[in-house]
Amino acid sequence: MAKKHASEVSYHRFTPTQLALLGFLSIYALLPMWWMLTTMFKNNGQLFTTFGLWFASPSHLIDNLNILFTYDNGIFLRWFFNSLFYSSTIAFGVTLICALAAYGFSKYQFSGRDLVFNIILATIMVPNTALVLPLFLVVQGLGSIGIPMINTPWAFILPSLVNPFALYLMRIFWDSFPNDIIESARIDGASETLIFWKLGLPLVQSGLVTVALFAFVGSWNNFFLPLMMFSSNELFPLTLGLSVWNNIQTGSERLYT
Repeated sequence: MAKKHASEVSYHRFTPTQLALLGFLSIYALLPMWWMLTTMFKNNGQLFTTFGLWFASPSHLIDNLNILFTYDNGIFLRWFFNSLFYSSTIAFGVTLICALAAYGFSKYQFSGRDLVFNIILATIMVPNTALVLPLFLVVQGLGSIGIPMINTPWAFILPSLVNPFALYLMRIFWDSFPNDIIESARIDGASETLIFWKLGLPLVQSGLVTVALFAFVGSWNNFFLPLMMFSSNELFPLTLGLSVWNNIQTGSERLYT
């Protein structure tokens, strides 16, 4: 039976056209990474005088890395770890908050539930860049009541914890969680806290990972919110710091980041 079953397994074979298309898309996706790798082996002049997709001198790699990690008192590493801290904190916070909120929207019945959820969902249509100035004014206003947050990590972290899309995505995963399991646990005397932490979360791990990845990447790439909230370059994330470098450097000493 096992041999018969194995013989019945069919594998999809790609046509030459499909293989060509997949190959083209793969090259298209990997080409920028290859270009970035080859430029690490060039100085500023060779960026414009040599073939862009091939290496130059291996010695330039050491020189470039030395300049990168020592320029401006080695602040590049500070920016990198800032981004890592901001993104990790925001990803953890968004995942936890959205898991709790989505569980409530999915598994509990209360007055106005659908209306409130639809209002939250509608905010996804508002571009993030349109919210930066209002968020700045709100955070700045907190300083007038004795809660200074401008130019602190919390000015970036706290507003970023609000993520309607992550809430919507997390609710989809909770909707697939069987209500029968919850009812059985309640009959057995399990508390709501135990049901959520011990039964629910292990079964929606894929949703937690998905939300965490979206939140991490989104906060890592965020540029406008840190631009408004931070004035000290010690607090800059990597995206903002590299942009500042590109704007202030000129001539032959310019770092092409």
